[in-house]
Amino acid sequence: MRVTREQAAANRERIIETAGELFRSKGFSGIGVADIMKAADLTHGGFYGHFASKDDLIAQASRRSMQRAAQNWRKVVVAKSGGDAFSTLLTRYLSPRHRDDPGHGCAFASLSGDAARCGKPVREAFAEGLEPLIDILSGLVGGRTKAARRRKAIAALSELIGALMLSRAVGDAGLSDEILDAGRHDLLAATER
Repeated sequence: MRVTREQAAANRERIIETAGELFRSKGFSGIGVADIMKAADLTHGGFYGHFASKDDLIAQASRRSMQRAAQNWRKVVVAKSGGDAFSTLLTRYLSPRHRDDPGHGCAFASLSGDAARCGKPVREAFAEGLEPLIDILSGLVGGRTKAARRRKAIAALSELIGALMLSRAVGDAGLSDEILDAGRHDLLAATER
C-alpha cells in the first residue's frame, strides 16, 4: 500500500513527537527504535524511510523538544513583564509537576548526561537548543553589558537544569522539594542583587 506524501509527513511527525517523549522519559539508550515505532503505531520497517539512524532521530526529536520549550518560555515573557516573567519561569520550571513528568518536560534536564556521550549531531542540537533559552533569560536578568547578562543567563539556566536533575535523582521526597525550593529562592535573590 502506497503512502501519500501528506501521510508520510504526518507519520514522520508522529515518530518525532513519540520519540521525544520516550527519550525524555527513558533516556536515549533506554528505548529502542522498535519500541518507538510501536508506540507511534507504525511498523519498525518504516523507520529508515524517515531517518538515517537512531542518532538522527535523537537529534531531531531533541531539537523539537527544545524549540517547544523556547516557545513556551516566550509565551510566559509576553504574558508577564520583567521580574514577573522570570519568577513565573522559575516557578514553572522548578516545580514538583515538572519534576514528576520528565516525558513532557525539559530535554536538557532529562537528557544532558546522555547527550554528552552522543555524537556531534546530537551535541550540536543541544548547543543550538540552549541559545534561545539563554537569549530569553538574558532579557530577564540584570547586568550592565550584554556579556554580563549572557553570563548571568547561562548561570541561571545551569542552576535551573541542575536543580531539576538533582530533584529527580534523590529518593527522598522532602529533599527533592527542598532542592526545587532552594533553586527558586537562590535565583530570585540573585536577580534582586
